[in-house]
Amino acid sequence: MLKGTGLVVTSLCAAGLITTPDPQETIAAIDELKRAIDDTAAVGAGSLMFVAGGVDPRDKNLESTRKRVLDRLAALTPYARAAGIKIALEPLHPMTCGLRSVLNSTKTANDWCDALRAEDVFGIAIDTYAVWWDHDLERELARAGKRIINFHVDDWLADTQDLRLDRGMMGDGLIDIPGIRRMVEAAGYDSYREVEIFSQRDWWKRDPDEVLRIVKERYQTAV
Repeated sequence: MLKGTGLVVTSLCAAGLITTPDPQETIAAIDELKRAIDDTAAVGAGSLMFVAGGVDPRDKNLESTRKRVLDRLAALTPYARAAGIKIALEPLHPMTCGLRSVLNSTKTANDWCDALRAEDVFGIAIDTYAVWWDHDLERELARAGKRIINFHVDDWLADTQDLRLDRGMMGDGLIDIPGIRRMVEAAGYDSYREVEIFSQRDWWKRDPDEVLRIVKERYQTAV
């Protein structure tokens, strides 16, 4: 379907959720992640978004949870390398730590890349919604440099009502998106800027043509 359309698949979103301490669940989770790697290769996507998974109630120790994720990523490195796939480690906002991801800062993403020592396989995805709060952001983006392989833009509404599904259109919220864009580009990023607005109570209810028109307008004025 994609061939000959001129469309580019910037990324496949998302896979991961490999924090479980249960051995059988781990096997299933790793198999699912491998399937996502295969899908990413099949559609020619530029990268696979990796979401680590949240804290498991059977093991509330954050340190051991993060170590499990890192160990499993290390074990998956040869598989991703053979498929020619880049895995984008995406730090999510700390308030998602219990449900979605124990990877919650650009610093941690950098530390994981250092530990994995596989720059041909692992990079970092920067989402304005997830990192705008971080007082170390400029320093860690500079440290990331060419590791940054995806850049997502969206906004944090002052009256947000859902941590995941109430994101704002660029310019409607509190994030200095142009400022973060300048940091990302200063670090060496020069590829696509992906608009990623999960908006159950607003933008998902609107006509897609209207949404696309406003995205194009805001890209010029708020990104």
